[in-house]
Amino acid sequence: MKIGFVEILVILAVALLVLGPDKLPVYMKKLGKAMKDLKKYSNELTEDIKENVIDPLDEAQRPLKEAIAPLEELDSALRSNVNDVKNSLKDIGKPSASDSPSDTGAEKAEDNSEADAAADKAATTQEEN
Repeated sequence: MKIGFVEILVILAVALLVLGPDKLPVYMKKLGKAMKDLKKYSNELTEDIKENVIDPLDEAQRPLKEAIAPLEELDSALRSNVNDVKNSLKDIGKPSASDSPSDTGAEKAEDNSEADAAADKAATTQEEN
């Protein structure tokens, strides 16, 4: 929640009407002192939390981070090796780059002609029986 300049003027006008012109400076001085004390205590609390909570946690984390660093390096090296193995396994069973598509087509034609000849021979044998 933000208080702008207009809101402050409205608050001052209401305070002037409620307290009157005689008491307003006294209460404003007390409000200023209270705000100053609040800021001082807030800063002290922030510093106390930093000293007693944040700094000890940082000190406790430092050795853990140093111990984890070699493990992270090992993890990245292992992941790299696993990816290399996966990539090499993908190529298993695929025709090599040295085989040309025309050679495989010729081999298929030879296989088809041999299969046709075997089928014709089987059909002829059945007709004779």
